[in-house]
Amino acid sequence: MSKFELKLPKMGESVAEATITSWLKEVGETIEMDEAIVEIATDKVDSEVPSEVEGVLIERFFEVDEIVGVGQVIAVIETNGSGEVVSDVKKDVVETVPEDLPTVESVKAKTAEVTNVVSELNSPSGKFFSPLVKNIAKTEGISLAELEGIKGSGKDQRITKNDILAYIEGNRQTAVPKKESNAAQPVSKSVSQAPEMVTAPPALGDEVIEMTRMGKLISKHMVDSLRTSAHVQSFVEVDVTNVVRWREKVKDEFLRKEGEKITFTPIFMEAIAKAIRDFPMMNISVDGDRILKHKDINLGMAAALADGNLIVPVIKRADQLNLVGMTKAVNDLAKRSRAGKLNPDDVQGGTFTVTNVGSFGSIMGTPIINQPQVGILALGSIRKIPAVIETPEGDLIGIRHKMILSHSYDHRVVNGALGSMFAKRVGDYLEAWDINTSF
Repeated sequence: MSKFELKLPKMGESVAEATITSWLKEVGETIEMDEAIVEIATDKVDSEVPSEVEGVLIERFFEVDEIVGVGQVIAVIETNGSGEVVSDVKKDVVETVPEDLPTVESVKAKTAEVTNVVSELNSPSGKFFSPLVKNIAKTEGISLAELEGIKGSGKDQRITKNDILAYIEGNRQTAVPKKESNAAQPVSKSVSQAPEMVTAPPALGDEVIEMTRMGKLISKHMVDSLRTSAHVQSFVEVDVTNVVRWREKVKDEFLRKEGEKITFTPIFMEAIAKAIRDFPMMNISVDGDRILKHKDINLGMAAALADGNLIVPVIKRADQLNLVGMTKAVNDLAKRSRAGKLNPDDVQGGTFTVTNVGSFGSIMGTPIINQPQVGILALGSIRKIPAVIETPEGDLIGIRHKMILSHSYDHRVVNGALGSMFAKRVGDYLEAWDINTSF
């Protein structure tokens, strides 16, 4: 018999950790190869971790709601092979094993390195703190002595991420300056300067609904964005009559030839990618006092989930796709979003976001920027309205298909001229659509 250590796999370049949301197998249960063992969640997407071997689950190292780092051992599976995998390193310490055979000197150096890391994670009293908890404490100005006083809810009363965040939030709510004193009061780094919110208790007959994990993450992401960026909006009305007529003319043939339904979304995405190529300073992000100008145009596409929340999968290098390729990318991401089958990489690396508020009946919207990007474009509903049509013989009134583009952008780095011209350029591409375009 041998033992196989199941580790949290790498889930994307910027994903360093995940939360255990549900164990699908209990200790003692038989496991097939590629069978899902545990469900995990990052700050963007939920997924499953399958087994790389078949055997019996004999040990689990993490409980539900605990944080796991990429590369950490989360479970041990006993197999029918020979030999045994031994690991005495604490679960919070990630050790990378080289593929080639190590020398005696490298083993000694690695052992010393691990020993140093383990000692760093323990306080003088011997209490263990994970690297994540210590990093949060350092950021929030919480001393080691103060950290030792926090009551932990994890295994062996270990302090989890949720414990320290709850402690910080508790300080925010209780650290209110006393009105009777005019003396200057010291302000903790963790104290929010916003006024304390007072909510009324539920009345008789009210239903109290607990926010979902995804809902809490989205809520925090939206509030953080409003606190970070100087949001400003520009609106452009666009005549998309030619786009509507062209799609109606080709949709059946497109489905027959390409095996895909063509919606308006890939057409809009193509126009947006072209406009970003014309205005590359819309394809940036802010990093402190620096501006990062991105080479690739990666369009985030806000998609609705079954529970009503939104997720933003990303079309990578969108400007390099033709209309057929864009349609296939849009349909694939939309389908996997609804089915909960997105991979962590699918929601990483976006440089600009598009949201279709028109799908919910809205004629326009003022979307919140998806940090650290600097712009997001909302697509309003397409409506038939009377409009002035200019002709060589004079102006006429006719029925046209029109929509409103709403561009929210970060006024710290995008001025009104750029924000407005970009939205107008998207509209220009759509209005110039050739009804005889082939695909």
